Amino acid sequence: MPKLFKETQVVISGTGVFTPPGVVTNEELVEAHNAYAVKFNSENAKAIESGEVEEIQPSSSEFIEKASGIKRRHVMFKEGILDIDRMMPIIHQRSLDELSVCAEMAVNAAHEAFARANKKPEEIDLVICGSSTTQRPWPAVAVEIQQALGCSGYAFDMSVACSTATFGISIAMDAILSGTATCALIVNPELVTPQVNFRDRDSHFIFGDVATAVIVEKAETASGAHQFRVLDRTLKTSFSNNIRTDFSYITRVEPDLTLERFFEQDQWFVQHGRKVFKELLPMVTTLVKKQLEDKGVKISEIKRLWLHQANINMNLFATQKLLGRKAQAGEAPIVLDEYANTASAGSIIAFHKFHEDLSSGDKGIICSFGAGYSVGSLLVEKV
Repeated sequence: MPKLFKETQVVISGTGVFTPPGVVTNEELVEAHNAYAVKFNSENAKAIESGEVEEIQPSSSEFIEKASGIKRRHVMFKEGILDIDRMMPIIHQRSLDELSVCAEMAVNAAHEAFARANKKPEEIDLVICGSSTTQRPWPAVAVEIQQALGCSGYAFDMSVACSTATFGISIAMDAILSGTATCALIVNPELVTPQVNFRDRDSHFIFGDVATAVIVEKAETASGAHQFRVLDRTLKTSFSNNIRTDFSYITRVEPDLTLERFFEQDQWFVQHGRKVFKELLPMVTTLVKKQLEDKGVKISEIKRLWLHQANINMNLFATQKLLGRKAQAGEAPIVLDEYANTASAGSIIAFHKFHEDLSSGDKGIICSFGAGYSVGSLLVEKV
């Protein structure tokens, strides 16, 4: 048995997931995309024929599911997404007296986490709000969430793209172990669909909206029904442009700015998938293997892998490399089919939905990875 370090005194005592009300199926997406493609190709027939403009190719449900494992996605605002003259959600500006959309999502997820952890909001003295896309630069959405819930202490926003949830949990652990907090709430409201280019065949199907919440505290104060000690947390980053978006307040000050500029591809989600697969996955599997080796834990002791939910082929590759074989049913849960890629929330959704059947002493890995590149891996053990 490896020596238990200071970190094992900290537990994940409760989780929550807020699933948005709207659902968009692959079939709906494909119908809208293909209708848009027909319209675009017709309106630009001469330019396409001369080679000045590239013809838009049709999409298909079969292609989407085979390439990604995704069948549908939940969205906060469905209106506008399937409108071929718009192809983006319609989100009305809210008054300053109303919760922002991301805060609303996070608050809903937090309430379930409170119930599962048997905690009251006022017992929380640190709120971390992390997501791959932030609704605004300031004031911090975390402070808005803190006020809406009635939490004490302090709050701040952070982002490491798709690794934000595991990085956030690690930061919360540091705060608890140093004494600057006693009980932390980490929320990940992923309102991603406003940044999806639904006109792009290669990426229009990838993302969905969701929010997750995790409560982290010292083991001595925890009373939730399902607690997991964090035995180790390992974080790593390495810069890459292969997953990127450039939209920001700087865009508005570019010379000769036009409305069309806001629709150019670099303002959306841009990914070089093959390079990501080739470069990021070895980084992930190497990190997890070394993490287990350093802690004296064999891969055969790992009962569950809760991995980032980006793409079914990436998940299958990672589990095969880590386990040395194909994962058996339940060993590496997949939620992609229902939720699609939800950025930083994916591994937490998987953990939230598939952990109650484990027994005391069972170990697992919560691992997220993505743009940066970034990887965050938590080795946890059921209390």
